Amino acid sequence: MRTRLALPVALLAAVSVTATACQSSSGKHAAGPDAKDAPSAASAAADYNPTPYDKIKEGGTYTTVGTFDDQGNPFNVNATLTAARVWAWYNADAITYSPTGDVQYNPDYYSDVKVSVAGGRQKVTLTINPKAVFNDGTPIDWTAIKATWKADNGSQKAYAASSTDGYDQITSVEKGANAKQAVITFKGVNASWSSLFTTFLHPKAATVDNFNKAYVKKAHPEWGAGPYTVGKWDTHSGDITFVRNPKWWGKKGKLDKRVYVNLESTAAVNAFRNGQLDYVSAVDAESLKQVRGLKATEIRSGGSPFEYSLYFNTKSPVLADRNVRKAVEESIDRAQIAKIEFQGLDYKEPLPGSAVLYSFQKGYEDNVAAVLKYAPDEAKKSLDAAGWKPGGDGIRVRNGKELEVGYTLLGDDPLDKATAGAFAAMLKPVGIRLVIKKADEADFSNILSERKFDLFLSGNRSMDPFGARYLCDFYCSDRDSNITGAGTPALDKEIRATTGIADLDKQAAAANKVERKALQEYAFLPLFSGPSTYGVKKGLANVGATIFYNPLPETVGWQK
Repeated sequence: MRTRLALPVALLAAVSVTATACQSSSGKHAAGPDAKDAPSAASAAADYNPTPYDKIKEGGTYTTVGTFDDQGNPFNVNATLTAARVWAWYNADAITYSPTGDVQYNPDYYSDVKVSVAGGRQKVTLTINPKAVFNDGTPIDWTAIKATWKADNGSQKAYAASSTDGYDQITSVEKGANAKQAVITFKGVNASWSSLFTTFLHPKAATVDNFNKAYVKKAHPEWGAGPYTVGKWDTHSGDITFVRNPKWWGKKGKLDKRVYVNLESTAAVNAFRNGQLDYVSAVDAESLKQVRGLKATEIRSGGSPFEYSLYFNTKSPVLADRNVRKAVEESIDRAQIAKIEFQGLDYKEPLPGSAVLYSFQKGYEDNVAAVLKYAPDEAKKSLDAAGWKPGGDGIRVRNGKELEVGYTLLGDDPLDKATAGAFAAMLKPVGIRLVIKKADEADFSNILSERKFDLFLSGNRSMDPFGARYLCDFYCSDRDSNITGAGTPALDKEIRATTGIADLDKQAAAANKVERKALQEYAFLPLFSGPSTYGVKKGLANVGATIFYNPLPETVGWQK
């Protein structure tokens, strides 16, 4: 099972698997079974059986793998993709995106949206549906928007906010013509403002204590809203059942029940084969083989904005030295890693070149290739420069100590073990011993938040198309979400300057330029993406490979 890193609500981690791709150079640096044939950009195909609301039948149950995470508040820095997906089934889904990233406003929450710019300052006026109300009876109004902004804008450090970018550009959130209107004023122009208020917090959930602690292994349906609410949550097994919400004012949910079953990923495919699940990720050749050809099952496959990367803990004694980190990166043959990951999938992609943009997106550039090449001989020079001399058994030595780097491996997935073994084999010839340390999947959040690793493979999913907005979350030295700990105040300043650029194309160009500098810290290495492939029960509507699209809960169900 591949684990994902916790990042901002729109760049979230998960404890489930799936991926998509990013562009790179050609030749030996391109990923896939035959590198020279790798495409110049990853797939942007969507495959999710799009079905109109009136073509979905009433009733039925939809069951997948999932559970309440350690941190269930998606605005919190410790939240994962699983948390965000569960949240969306019993909280507001006010703004979504099409597969290609076009903004979609949900009229059940925002009945009108106006954006204007005067004197270089952007103003967004959100008119909230008069019927909109939280489940505890509190009206959804401008105070919810203000509370969400206050918790996330970075002005109060006590909030463990996932990302302050964008929120920190807002100068005020005020009451408009009435309490059902929120007027948001920015100090400049923010072209990606919609990503800030795709969902929002109940004002009671936005106190420091509740923001940080209330959703830890807990649900708060009374602070939620939407077509579904929590019906049953088994705190022992972790299973969750959502049922129709009698207090919902909008389009009725089509399903009777939405069920999450708490299973390890290795058990999920068997559960799907046994008919216990309606949908499962098929991320490697073995799981795809297990689900392909099953009766009443179809394979849905396309692109998606996922990316797996290798994270370096710069606070670890051995990796505090930039030359050692550089040597590790120069020793890793990313094309070979991709070959292992994609074996048997009949899939090719270019190697990823950015943390924030994908090769199928406008403005993408291969920033990794601009600063790094697979070069084991150069790696040896980097280690020489750091004072690590070849030892008798081939492992380098300095001050009587051998050069050992830890690699934290979660779970027992065979593909993950093969990837770890490949890293060890690549590092050994340059004189680095990779020590593979096994840990339980349940320890994921603790390993990251406490930085209990040297090297860690993890992935992220972008929940909106505005990747350049999240540059700081990966690379700013003062950001909790930057688990590598790399960066400098000077670089932080350059990164933050990109967030104030109004034109998205110009912002992407500026982000690419500064990302190349950030990558020269050699603390973060994009490795691969992959196809987004699922085994799905036939007739399941609006589920599958959706890229940036997150279907509204009420539109998920079974075709008539």
